[in-house]
Parts: sequence; C-alpha cells; structure tokens
Amino acid sequence: MDQSFDEFVRARGDALLRYGYVLTGNTEDAADLVQEALARLGNAWSRVRKKDSPEGYVRTTMVRLHINAWRRRHREDLVAAVPERGDFDRYDDADLWAELGRLPRRMRAVLVLRYYEDLPDDEIAEILGVSRGTVRSQAARALGKLRITHALEEAR
Repeated sequence: MDQSFDEFVRARGDALLRYGYVLTGNTEDAADLVQEALARLGNAWSRVRKKDSPEGYVRTTMVRLHINAWRRRHREDLVAAVPERGDFDRYDDADLWAELGRLPRRMRAVLVLRYYEDLPDDEIAEILGVSRGTVRSQAARALGKLRITHALEEAR
C-alpha cells in the first residue's frame, strides 16, 4: 500500500468516523462503514488521488454503502442518545443530534448531506440514487418530524 494512503487514513480517519456516526447513529456501524469505504478507497487509491479528493470519494462511498444497507434491511436503528465523549461534545445541542438519530435512514442521510456536508440537491440525489424531488420531499419530511419532536419536548 502507498504511504500517502496511510497518511490520508491517519489524517482523516477520525473525521470519517464522526461522519459515519452521523449517518448510522451508532459507533459500531460507523466503524464498519469507514472500514469498508477505506478498503474500497485502498483498491482505487492510485486512480482517486490523481483525479479527485480522496475524502470526497470515501464520503460518497460511505453514503452509498449506508443507503444500500438500509435498502437491504428495510428497518431503522434508533439511538437513545449521542455519546458523551469524543468530538460530539463541541456541538451546542446534543438533543438535536439525538433527534436526528431517530429519523429513518434516508431522511437522516439527506439532512446530513444537505446541512452537514452542504451539498446541493442534485448532488445528493446522485449520491443516494434517487430523484431531486425525492431529496426535497425527504428533507421536508425530516425537518417536519424534527419540528414536531421539538414542539412536543417544549410542551412538556
């Protein structure tokens, strides 16, 4: 394996693990997702490092793997809370991360790609293999669910 690949993994591994956690909602699935995506990147390293951003390649691979797993299982994995340790502590609203983790996988992926990765709807649609309209409707529904959850919490 190329030394530049090892350097990339050391430099960006933690950020990719955080990204995987945001997508999956738990640390075990996040680690599996990162490992599989990095294995695929390793196989394509000579091609990817010359053309595009290796991190973009890995993140796109992670999203596609995550969505494919979701499609195979057709079920949701809910998380009770965001971990108290790690870089998640830097976010002001841990409750928002917990609410995000309760969303169905596709909705969570759309919100992560739109607001965390700041990608346009066309690019999100391409990554997820859905139409631009599906991206917009999933985002609208996800935000609606978050608003309802927030309103219910405020009412308590």
